[in-house]
Amino acid sequence: MQGLPDPKSLLDDDRADGSIYSNPDLYDMEMDRIFMHNWIWVAHRSDLPAPGDFITTFVGSHPVIVSRDRKGVVHVMLNRCRHRAATVCELKHGKTASFVCPYHGWAYGLDGALRGVPHQEGYTGQLDKSKLPLISLKVEEYNGLIFASFDKDIMSLDEWLGRAKPWIDLFMKQGAGWPVKTMGEHKFTFPGNWKIQLENTTDAYHFPIVHKSFLDSVDAETQNTFDFVEGAGFVEDLGHGHSVMVMIPELVDLDEGLDAPIPERFAELAAELAKDYPDEQVRKIVRAVGGSGFNLNLFPNLACSMAFFRVLRPLSVTETEIRHIAIGMDGGPDIANEARLRLHEHFQGPMGFGTPDDAEAWDRVQRGSLAGKDISILLNRGLGHEARREDGNLFSDVSAETGMRAAYRQWLIAMSEEAGA
Repeated sequence: MQGLPDPKSLLDDDRADGSIYSNPDLYDMEMDRIFMHNWIWVAHRSDLPAPGDFITTFVGSHPVIVSRDRKGVVHVMLNRCRHRAATVCELKHGKTASFVCPYHGWAYGLDGALRGVPHQEGYTGQLDKSKLPLISLKVEEYNGLIFASFDKDIMSLDEWLGRAKPWIDLFMKQGAGWPVKTMGEHKFTFPGNWKIQLENTTDAYHFPIVHKSFLDSVDAETQNTFDFVEGAGFVEDLGHGHSVMVMIPELVDLDEGLDAPIPERFAELAAELAKDYPDEQVRKIVRAVGGSGFNLNLFPNLACSMAFFRVLRPLSVTETEIRHIAIGMDGGPDIANEARLRLHEHFQGPMGFGTPDDAEAWDRVQRGSLAGKDISILLNRGLGHEARREDGNLFSDVSAETGMRAAYRQWLIAMSEEAGA
């Protein structure tokens, strides 16, 4: 056992101790102080569009059910029967009127209330069903993003998201006038600490190196679009550990620049869309298909990453699950959603040109961090020219590690003794 050091001793403004990726006692502390005392993303509104819809997922290490009751209210509940602790739902998603424990048949409503107990007379008055609902978490939603927390006294989601909210609104413009919807996902695990992946989504510095195979697979016009490390983009600290990395400034607001030339790779799609939609709407759809020009990191587990959701779940100190969730236009043209899926597969898919290379890099960080002792992880790129905007946000160039420093500042706040557990 490595023992639990003071988290403050592991982190400076521009570096972190390598043990943050491998100390199991520190990991246990993170699972408590971060994943039980912060807002954790659990679902998108489109995952449960109607009463009776549900999904199962996790908040940290805790299995939960996310359901929509008959009144349309969303609930997040521990997937644990109050009798003998068996999970009451094993399906990934579905529609139901109740959740029934397969062990002894205790039945719960969509709101978690205990509705039925077989042979209740055997309890001879010792069972009060009203006191034994499924354990519920606090739930709030912003622009389709559903979050939950074990901490009943946590600040409101509105306050927690704060300066990230305008960027969420921009990201959701990928619906091209229709609501955004999830369109399936793939998930995988990599043998590394969750914070390695948290860093990656705000790291533009690696892109031309790690993703050279992707750049070689696309046309010259697309290569030029993704040549952003020395461009006009930036990384900005949005508070509470959130950050945005703007890689392609002209694609930040998809409602703007509609008069720009349609990229050659979307010419055929535009021609097909033009059979059913006016020119301005065609251009809006095409821009949405290409995705937004930024990655938005929402501490600690969600990234709104250009054109998809990336969700991380710590499995152990040295293993992390990643979900890549494709998104599209709910009610939009099928050919546009199909085009988005093909782009998703090209980069994020298990046989794509992006994700496998990223996962290899994350694996190497984990293995390399075990070499030697008391060697720092550097977080100082862009620090020398970091500045503040009028609203107080710190920002630097697109390849700066400003977003990582933002996340680790929040990490330290959550892990400090003052944060409590």
